[in-house]
Amino acid sequence: MGVAITGLMSRKEIAIEDLKGKVLAIDAFNMLYQFLTTIRMRDGTPLKDSKGNVTSHLIGLFSRTTSLMAEGLKLVFVFDGEPPELKQEERQRRAAVKAEALQKFKAAEAKVDVEEMQKYAGRTAKLTGDMVEEAKDLLKALGVPIIQAPSEGEAQCAHLCKQGDAYAVVSQDADSFLFGAPRVVKNLNLSGRRKRASTLAYEKISPELLGLDDSLKALEFTQEQLIILAILVGTDYNRQGIKGIGPKKALKLLREHGTNYEELFAAVEWEQHYDLDWKTLLTTFQDMPVTDDYELTWNTVDEQALRKVLVDDHDFSGERITTAMNKLQESDAAKQKGLGDFL
Repeated sequence: MGVAITGLMSRKEIAIEDLKGKVLAIDAFNMLYQFLTTIRMRDGTPLKDSKGNVTSHLIGLFSRTTSLMAEGLKLVFVFDGEPPELKQEERQRRAAVKAEALQKFKAAEAKVDVEEMQKYAGRTAKLTGDMVEEAKDLLKALGVPIIQAPSEGEAQCAHLCKQGDAYAVVSQDADSFLFGAPRVVKNLNLSGRRKRASTLAYEKISPELLGLDDSLKALEFTQEQLIILAILVGTDYNRQGIKGIGPKKALKLLREHGTNYEELFAAVEWEQHYDLDWKTLLTTFQDMPVTDDYELTWNTVDEQALRKVLVDDHDFSGERITTAMNKLQESDAAKQKGLGDFL
């Protein structure tokens, strides 16, 4: 989603080593979209195999996952299920944005305007059902557990953490906190840099750990009040929020009205902006469907299945697979040596 509350959350810079041995829940759709948006040719077109199939998502997923596995992180990927009915309008908006971006991309392509092509290409990214299945096949081959959420992946990730089955949610935004996630890890990669969407530029980044309890304590809020704040500034279920209200103003309003939400929403003239009852939005976050029907088991890499998905089906270099497998084996050997020395 990307609701504008991240700046309000308490955070601290961490190192990859701080997460070694910890289970991290990843919203798969969110990460795959990141790869589809940023891993592209200079003119903005996605990477493809010889059959014309997009491979940007597989390249990113394979590289990121194996690198983090080699660092001793235990990843679990959660896939979205049926979206809430309230999200339909946002899905339509995104489809319209993609359609408009595609038109502009084609116009730039006709003029061979590479800069304009690159500008709009990332906005046309679309995650298809086939791509999702390919991603699942790749993760299974890597021995990484996957979970099918009944609805929003972020809510299921938060549930894993609340159950004590995962340490934190991996995300670039703070939306998981609205579902009660205790911790969020941001900027999780080994390169120390991130490509800016729709550009060729990179920016330096460091992993950060954001905590819910510390944030609520600093804000002197309950988690329910955090959801109310998000509703005021806008979520996937009411994207516009209330015009003129950003995080700072929403924070001030909540300090003035406390938990008297009826008074607060009357003050911002909610009914002038929405036919939807704000209580419906609140309960959507609080009662998002999640499942306990999952098993977290990390298996050894099935290299034959891995080569089938990447080399046979999508023209990946066999050498790339071998290099990644060697790194994982070196990592495993180092772990065993360390254990042996300890014993």
